[in-house]
Amino acid sequence: MAVRRKTARARRTATRKPATRKNTGGARVRKASSARRKSAAGKPSSKRWSQRVTRESDALDLQRGVFKLTDPKKIAASLKRSAERSSRRKAGAYRSALSMLTFYVNRAGKTLSKTQRDRLQRAKTELKHQFHRDE
Repeated sequence: MAVRRKTARARRTATRKPATRKNTGGARVRKASSARRKSAAGKPSSKRWSQRVTRESDALDLQRGVFKLTDPKKIAASLKRSAERSSRRKAGAYRSALSMLTFYVNRAGKTLSKTQRDRLQRAKTELKHQFHRDE
């Protein structure tokens, strides 16, 4: 007669120790999660990490306020200039410039106005033209 093997999930469940809780009084004691504990340990909060990435990107040295420009051609030209001058980027200039623009649009989310979002989408198209990637 063949012995039936337990599934991986059944093996994990069988070896897990049952949770025992000690309650030393009426007060509830709650442990801080590891993420909460790390941020409270003196390290400044990384709440605006995407802002820091946009500002201090290791790949591109962006012109200050490049995403606030009103002309899509100027936005694309600035991103192209930054990408071509950078010696620290890992991918090609076009890919680096486009990924930084996409990153900004995605991270801005709902806070980006419709006009600014449309302007940045047009800047993507203009970036393709400037890099001669027309399809």
